[in-house]
Amino acid sequence: MLITTRLGREVEVNADYTLDQNWEHFTVEEHDRWDRLYARQNQILEGRACDEFVEGIHKLELSKSGIPNFEELSDRLEKLTGWRVVAVPDLVPDEVFFDHLANRRFPAGNFIRSEAQLDYLQEPDVFHDVYGHVPLLANPVFADYMEAYGKGGQRAMGRGVLTNLARLYWYTVEFGLIKTDKGMRIYGAGILSSKSESIFCLEDNSPHRIHFDLERLMKTDYRIDDFQQTYWVIDSFEELLGATYQDFGPLYDKLEAYEGAYAPDTILENDTFHSEGTQAYADAGGRLAKEAS
Repeated sequence: MLITTRLGREVEVNADYTLDQNWEHFTVEEHDRWDRLYARQNQILEGRACDEFVEGIHKLELSKSGIPNFEELSDRLEKLTGWRVVAVPDLVPDEVFFDHLANRRFPAGNFIRSEAQLDYLQEPDVFHDVYGHVPLLANPVFADYMEAYGKGGQRAMGRGVLTNLARLYWYTVEFGLIKTDKGMRIYGAGILSSKSESIFCLEDNSPHRIHFDLERLMKTDYRIDDFQQTYWVIDSFEELLGATYQDFGPLYDKLEAYEGAYAPDTILENDTFHSEGTQAYADAGGRLAKEAS
């Protein structure tokens, strides 16, 4: 079927929104852009990314050698955790996304950001999706969490709680932090693929860093266009997986009965803090401050 992407491109896709990666369509300039992004992030993430991410980079043989071929990458990944990477032209509908995750398929954008968007891109491209997300899919516990999330999404369809479920994905898979013996580390793909937020999330005094609380998190809004005002911290991927391996029915009942949402910078009396932020960055105008830096 023919669809129009958010970027205005008309693309022929399969019923599940996948398409042939057609690796040959990437230009020399685009492969070079991947290489430069890869080298820059690897340098920035030294001592900031969690060990499981770094291990995944090595196990999957991601390297500074151009945009990965999804078939070759998937063959390596499938041997480790049963996951494969499939090419999609853009963001896919919720039901399609959940079906892919529930069946251990990770949909990755089949385009790379322009040179002008090197430092910031709102749409997930191949660098965000593959470099940011895929290495952790080589970790068995996190791989199980992603499958559980997909199956949870399928069950949530029709319950009116997809907004809440999206917050869980956002604050964990995209912007999650993990406390380790070596200190606070990053595991969220939205941070791992971002030069500036990789530094901000760990070293700036502005954001709150609150310990993971499933229900509280699912009631909290997030920022889609700027640095997060709150980061949620887990102690381990086992903790994260354990929180999703439960009957969500009673939780969905609570969420359906709850009106409104907490603002991203909300502090509650029973929050467990790793650090309480000043919110100075957001108060100073957020993105304006970032672009000036």
